[in-house]
Amino acid sequence: MRTSNLSVPEVVREIITRNRSIYDCMKMDVINYTALAVKIQPDVEKQLGNPVNLNTIVVAIKRYADSFVEKEDVKTESVLKNARLSLTDGILDIKFSSSDIQDDPASILGKFEQYDSDYEFFKLADSTFRVLTEDLADIRRMFESLPSAKNIVNTGLAKIKIRIPADQNRSDAVSYVAEILHDNGIELQNAYFSQDDIILILKEHDASKAYEVLRAEISR
Repeated sequence: MRTSNLSVPEVVREIITRNRSIYDCMKMDVINYTALAVKIQPDVEKQLGNPVNLNTIVVAIKRYADSFVEKEDVKTESVLKNARLSLTDGILDIKFSSSDIQDDPASILGKFEQYDSDYEFFKLADSTFRVLTEDLADIRRMFESLPSAKNIVNTGLAKIKIRIPADQNRSDAVSYVAEILHDNGIELQNAYFSQDDIILILKEHDASKAYEVLRAEISR
């Protein structure tokens, strides 16, 4: 299991990476940073669970935009050099709040640990949680009886985990990976950033192609 305490720059990169139109506008340098900051501020604050100064978001957006320029200078050597890559299909993306469940979150996580010790756990806000776990019958039964089950569980997904060496810039890798996948017609369902990994969530039918594209880039 991995937990994540996200920073403002990480949340900003996640929001932009999973939004194709915003991503493309930023890549072409045709977007107003302040206007974008106003647009995504509610989402940033929701994921962090506390108010965030607008100027802080603007700075995070500018730094992410700068990474598109910086990586042009390092294309002779892959940004993903020596990265480790793993693919897991049959993934459930489960999003719930304290009001959705009868048990406390700690109890729920204990049950996940029994069935899948490699699940990923993210706290998006004070009472909102996200879990990425294998699509197992026991885990499905934990949620299928809930009235809001259809809104909690997203199925048919795969997870690609990229571990970047500690001496490499993870910000470069995030924008670079998003660009490679977009250029190959692969749309991300979501992206998460833990302390050690970049975690990509895709539709299962896109996962094999995405894995091969990234593996080829690592080997370049």
